Amino acid sequence: MIVLNLCCNQDHRFEGWFGSAKAFEEQLARGLVSCPVCSGTGIRRLPSAPYVQTRHAATSSAAEAAPAPAAAVVPAPAAPAAPTVATMMSLLRKMARGAEDVGERLPEEARRIHYGEAEARTIRGAASRDEIGELLEEGILVMPVLPPDDELH
Repeated sequence: MIVLNLCCNQDHRFEGWFGSAKAFEEQLARGLVSCPVCSGTGIRRLPSAPYVQTRHAATSSAAEAAPAPAAAVVPAPAAPAAPTVATMMSLLRKMARGAEDVGERLPEEARRIHYGEAEARTIRGAASRDEIGELLEEGILVMPVLPPDDELH
């Protein structure tokens, strides 16, 4: 997963998360990358500093790589510049609640949307850790989302 600094023709700056630089280029060419502020598709990459993984980050990320019971496919991020973790979780849960629940068909349906075989829409459902990894490798943005608090207990 890479995070790119992007900018639209209206000079709105935002981040985009992609499976690879190639995935970004492919999605950009297909008009799938848009500005979260104005929805413009005239997007360009901005220079950014490379991420250097430290030993501490490597051990932390391995511990956090537990299987995810559910995931949601979402369009380009549209969050405020510096949200708190609580605000982000609230926004993600809200997005997931409003998404179409495709259940176990999440990987299949996400691919159909990504490759233009189905209409673009926000979906949610269940996927294994391996399936999520495969989707990300294909450049399909999926994000594990915890269920609302009332569904955790």
